[in-house]
Amino acid sequence: MKKSLIALGLLITFAVLSCGKTQDTGCTPVAVAAEKDAMVKFCTDNSITYSEHPSGLLYQIINPGTGAALDATSTVSAIYTGKFLTGVTFEANATPATFGLNQVIEGWKIGIPLVKRGGRIRLIIPSALAYSCVGRGSIPPNTPLYFDVTVN
Repeated sequence: MKKSLIALGLLITFAVLSCGKTQDTGCTPVAVAAEKDAMVKFCTDNSITYSEHPSGLLYQIINPGTGAALDATSTVSAIYTGKFLTGVTFEANATPATFGLNQVIEGWKIGIPLVKRGGRIRLIIPSALAYSCVGRGSIPPNTPLYFDVTVN
């Protein structure tokens, strides 16, 4: 009986200690500062007069909008184009996509509320605020992104 209790105790200890471990994916995010030169060059090459958010996000408000203000809990409908800083389009929609701001990349969570409904904004997003070192679909890891977004 004593051996069974010791074995059970060891099993529980092992289970508890194992829960705290995270799997090392070998994923190393790029610092925002390391991508800033490329982001600024993209803005210069594309005549984007940008402002900088404290997070490192660069943005240009084309139209501030006149509708309701947006926040992290807003559901928005938007038409957008997403490009790599090379100018290659990786995603675009002609009809509005509807989503909650709590379901998008960090760069959108920060940038979209800078305009109101009816507004248009250009976002140049460092990879740490996009898909970081993981990537997604055709978007490679550690890739800064550009979006032109019109919020309906």
